[in-house]
Amino acid sequence: MIKQSYSILLITLIVATMGAIIISAGMGYMVIPVGDIVKVLWANISGNDAILQGIDQAVPFVVMDVRLPRILTATLVGGGLAMSGVVYQGILLNPLADPYTLGVSSGAAFGASLALLANLILPGYLSVPIFAFVGAMVTLFVVLHLSTFNGQISANTLILSGVIVGAILSAGISFIKYLADEQVAVIIFWLMGSFASRSWLDVGLVAVALAVGFVITIYYGRDLNIMALGGRSADSLGVDSGRTRKILLVTASFVTALCVAVSGIIGFIGLIVPHLMRYIVGPDNRKLLPVSILAGACLLLLADTVTRAVLPAEVPIGVLTALIGGPFFCVIFRRKQKGGK
Repeated sequence: MIKQSYSILLITLIVATMGAIIISAGMGYMVIPVGDIVKVLWANISGNDAILQGIDQAVPFVVMDVRLPRILTATLVGGGLAMSGVVYQGILLNPLADPYTLGVSSGAAFGASLALLANLILPGYLSVPIFAFVGAMVTLFVVLHLSTFNGQISANTLILSGVIVGAILSAGISFIKYLADEQVAVIIFWLMGSFASRSWLDVGLVAVALAVGFVITIYYGRDLNIMALGGRSADSLGVDSGRTRKILLVTASFVTALCVAVSGIIGFIGLIVPHLMRYIVGPDNRKLLPVSILAGACLLLLADTVTRAVLPAEVPIGVLTALIGGPFFCVIFRRKQKGGK
């Protein structure tokens, strides 16, 4: 019965995600019927252009070159951030852990901002993801080092370490914006988070990162469950907790870095979604990972659609997710305090 309920939930989320993608593609300044969107998609998949007869010539361009890359990028980034949140919370046994609160997103943003400012010799598109990944990994190393005592990670000081490092990185980003002078608007708009002008190259980059991350994390899903019992118990059951922790942390940071490089800083998706899904499917990470990815994809796509097609003026997506996630973070923090007492 439990397996059947989980299968129903998984199928529902898959259908909801696909439906949200199609509906969102029809929303905007030019309203496009769902039937026309389906025809455009099928024509591109099958290569049969005869299906497009009777449809405005602008519709295929708007759907395939303007809206769909942005929609798919938002969907994949939402899934990637949610997956990273599951991994961070599972490894560190802290319900407040996510890429944003641990400072990993800020580290990736610092590296990406540095690449935007320097305009390095590397191709402009590639330099941002590379520096974002380096920034995320260095930040993760520093945060873990500050919260590790006698070889053990202290969950109590982990969030505090993330806040400290995040504050330092925020100062560094502010200095970069000062140095940017006339180009500061580009960095500011990017830091607030946006999916505007995304391309199919962005879709491919995030899709590969998410696919690789999912394969690795689902492979270590059983080990992640065992590690929740504690380091000694995990080692006694044959799990190399130290090695597994490093692999999963690097994987989650890799996915986060590429998501930030494409979209800018988008907070709290990795915090909200794992909690909501954990209430529904339980703590088993092998079940939690797929549904969290799909739910994160739906949530971020919904938020981006609201900013793009519903609000009178487009609001940076990072601002909207922070307004939603901030109060949620406060509730979790308060409950954690009460539970501790």
